[in-house]
Order: sequence, then structure tokens, then C-alpha cells
Amino acid sequence: MRPLRFVALGDSLTEGVGDPVGEAWRGWAALLVDGLSDGPDTSVEFTNLAVSGAQTRDVLERQTPAALALGPDVVSVVIGVNDTLRCTFDIHAVAARLDRVYAAFRDQGAVLLTACLPDPGAMLGLPGVLARPLARRQRAVNAVVHALSERHGAVHLHAAEGAWLTDRAMWSADRLHPGERGHRQLALRFHALLEQEGIATGDTPSAEPEFPAPTRSASLWWLATAGTGWVARRCTDLLPQLLTLAAAEVRHRARGTSARLDLSASHAVASALAALSVAEQPDAA
Repeated sequence: MRPLRFVALGDSLTEGVGDPVGEAWRGWAALLVDGLSDGPDTSVEFTNLAVSGAQTRDVLERQTPAALALGPDVVSVVIGVNDTLRCTFDIHAVAARLDRVYAAFRDQGAVLLTACLPDPGAMLGLPGVLARPLARRQRAVNAVVHALSERHGAVHLHAAEGAWLTDRAMWSADRLHPGERGHRQLALRFHALLEQEGIATGDTPSAEPEFPAPTRSASLWWLATAGTGWVARRCTDLLPQLLTLAAAEVRHRARGTSARLDLSASHAVASALAALSVAEQPDAA
């Protein structure tokens, strides 16, 4: 029998940022690999195509064709946060891209793993007037991911909720990426879902870190050197728009009409999903 093929798609979260092993990143997907094997007679071929900074467009146009060529049995697609950090954010485009990606792997017969993710504004501890627009965007992405995961029969993890989000020990110095303990938590939760489906028959990933946590001084040094640059590169084009969104937040709060912003975002999600349903009707006919 050929090895089970597991391919991971996405951004820095799946690349493993926050879980260093030597000079490379490991991450939750790599930690999940052993749990997919039921012993020495079953091996797993793991390929990680995730790239830091990737958006849904990158997953659709670059990572998905490469993954399909590998003929995966299990494929993870965890993406969307970087889309919310861009001035080009468009929930209609995000939904359309994810629908195409999910359908491609569904049609190939692969088991698809997806996840909802926490919003970056809250994780960074931004002031409410700045955090709320990002939270609204991430809720929109999560709503789309949730709906499309159900439509395409994905194994879906609700990683945007739970006590682990507020446990500082789970997170790396930048507060955007899990540390080793957090990556292990993601691997554990995915393994539990796959075990329920009869897919993960190997050992449960360990919850305990293999390496000591970085010291406070090491974390601060990383944040001051690499981490701050990482955030800046992803937010530079968003900042002018974020300030405009923040101004809109202030105006609506002063008028007592903040609910309109949430309602508008909900309508945009519903419209994006409805557009996909309409697009599918000719094929169904």
C-alpha cells in the first residue's frame, strides 16, 4: 500500500511560525502527522506548502495546483487572516476563492481540514476602535469558512473560540502565532476530530512541549527584530484604510448606530454565499 499523503496549505500559522525546531519552523500540521499513522505498517508522506503572508488568492493560484498534483488523501486549508489585514479585503472574493479550493479537493476525494481563526486585532491587543473593524472582517471570513466547510463536507475546527485563546502560555511573543504549546493544542484538536471520523488512528499528539519556552528576553528580542517587521509588512497597506474604518467606528458610536456596521458585514457575507449558490445552479441543471 502506498503511504497516506497529507498536504498542508495556508499561511504562517500552518508554516509553523512560533514553533521553531533548529533553524526551521515545525507547527501544528507536522505535529499531527504521526497521529495519522496506525503503526509501522502505515507511513505518512507530509508536504507543507504553506507560506508566510499567503492570502486566499495565493492558496487558489499557487498552492492548490501544487497540492492537487501530489494526490493528497488528507489536505488542510487554513487561511484568511492575511486577507483581513489588506486594504483590498473583499469577502465576496474570499468566498469565491475558498469555494473553488474546497471543491477541487472534494472532487479529488481528499479529506479536507479547515478552521475558523481568532481575529488579529484582539490577539494584538489593539484599542477597541481599531480592533473592532478587524474583528468584523475576521468574523466574516469565519462565517464563510464555516458555511463552505459544511457545504463541502470538511472536517472543521472552531479555533476561534475556547479558553486556549486567553492562555498566554499558548502564544508566541508576537501574540499572533501560537507557541509550541499552542501548535500542539491545534494538532490535538484536529486529531480528535479526525479520530471521530475514523481517519486518525495513530497516537494522540502530546500536549506537552518538547522544548523549553523562550525566555522573556529572547521573546522581546525576537519581537523587536523579526516580529515587528513581520507585522509591519502585513499592515502597511492597511493602515490608512484602518484609520478610516476607525473614524467610521467613532462616528457610529457617537450616533448610537454601531449595529449598522455589524449588520452591513452580515449582509455582505450572506450576499457572498448567495452568489456562490446562484453560480452553481447552471451546473446543477
